[in-house]
Amino acid sequence: MKFGPVPLADAEGALLAHGQHFGRRRLGKGHRVTAADLAEAAAAGLRELVVAQLEPGDVAEDEAAATLAAALAGPRLVALAPVHGRVNLAAEADGLFTVPAGIAAAINDVDEAITLATLPDGARVTAGTVVATVKTIRYAVERETLSAAVAAARPLALAPFRALSARLIATRLPGTTAKALARLEQVTQARLISLGASLHMEPPCPHDAAVLAQRLAQGRDDLLLIAGASATVDRGDVIPQAIEMAGGTVERLGMPVDPGNLLVLGSLNGRPVIGLPGCARSPKRNGLDLVIERIVAGQAVTSATIAAMGEGGLLPEAERPEPRAVASAPRKVGTVVLAAGRASRMGGPHKLLETWQDRPIIAHVIDAIAASGLPPPVVVLGHDADAVRTAMGDRPAHFVMAQDWAEGMGRSLASGIAAVPADWDAAMLFLADMPRIEPILIQRLASTPGQIVLPVWDGRRGHPVRWPRAAFARLMALAGDVGGRAIMDEFPITSVPAPSDAVLDDIDTPAALARLRARG
Repeated sequence: MKFGPVPLADAEGALLAHGQHFGRRRLGKGHRVTAADLAEAAAAGLRELVVAQLEPGDVAEDEAAATLAAALAGPRLVALAPVHGRVNLAAEADGLFTVPAGIAAAINDVDEAITLATLPDGARVTAGTVVATVKTIRYAVERETLSAAVAAARPLALAPFRALSARLIATRLPGTTAKALARLEQVTQARLISLGASLHMEPPCPHDAAVLAQRLAQGRDDLLLIAGASATVDRGDVIPQAIEMAGGTVERLGMPVDPGNLLVLGSLNGRPVIGLPGCARSPKRNGLDLVIERIVAGQAVTSATIAAMGEGGLLPEAERPEPRAVASAPRKVGTVVLAAGRASRMGGPHKLLETWQDRPIIAHVIDAIAASGLPPPVVVLGHDADAVRTAMGDRPAHFVMAQDWAEGMGRSLASGIAAVPADWDAAMLFLADMPRIEPILIQRLASTPGQIVLPVWDGRRGHPVRWPRAAFARLMALAGDVGGRAIMDEFPITSVPAPSDAVLDDIDTPAALARLRARG
């Protein structure tokens, strides 16, 4: 392929290397130049164009990408139509995506003109998910290069989830509550249903190896799950002993995945048996999911399979039900005040500009933050931004304009978090219409050890809420009228008793404002 500037007379039929303006008209990158295009280019005063010209033996970008994608599209994967030298491979069903070891490196090493990017091996996907993409960097690829890439290719594949039946047996010790068992059933059923499998939970039995062995021997389902009333830490514990007493074998005790370390893997009459780790009682992703997904997808799970899970087995902190170390207070905490909303429920005047005790409502919040000793806040503006800024007078603050504030609280929140200084370890999110908030509460929230820290009054959670830096990426991904509560369950939560019901204030309506003023 030839690439570079050529005189207009030699450009007909070539591909534009870059987008090009011809007077008022713009032709996009990759456009095939016509005689009419050249006439316009000449009229615009151009003498040459930067183009790509295919030579004999070249394969155009779309054809090259489609050819390689076809060689990679294994079972239950479909190659989509090529667009600008790119072909995506998508899943035809829910399941686990599988990648032959080293395939991406082998193809990408053939020539820089051809690239392959995939999801990780074992990624759980839904129907329609793009699992891999083939992209040609240049407008054409030499046929010999394409042939070498195809020769290096091996099929990617999808192992679809199957409609298996699972049976859950829970053991009971004194103190095991019906509420805990109901929660266990709810969480496990949701886990199985999401994979297209079904679950039946038996009545609980005593935490005794002989009794549990009898229950296991009676099971006829595709998968047997055991939730022990106490953790399994040795092959002499109840669950491993019960599997062997029922005539089965214990394949492995423990796994290098956190959370999920204390999982037991066994087999009985050709069916897998899993002793659940304690974290299985949480809906958060853990080692149990990695094992069940493979079983439901029809993949063998052995001791070697589990041993290999150690690479990538430290699951993200956001997915752990408990912190891994003694919680500590963040070194530096700041505040983000959300003041961008329209306040339409007030029916007229902007609620933040209304006065109480001779100050605008938003000024009370800013003054409480200053009195607590925290740094000047990040204040997110949107509707009536100039008036809100004016209402704060000369109070120190860093103002941020949320350009997409009208799309809902989620975008305003994201704008505020994006403006948090790099040296803040945590940010306290304030609603701007809480004028009675106490400086002493703000100090407590800032200094309390933990990740998410929030105030509680009379059993009800309130505001403000302190968020760790580990949660900032999730907060910035929020959209629409969705606040931080949507992701709160992903992090450990610490509650702080509030000194008053001020943490429940919501001055959104004329009636709420009247009640506030009636307090004096």
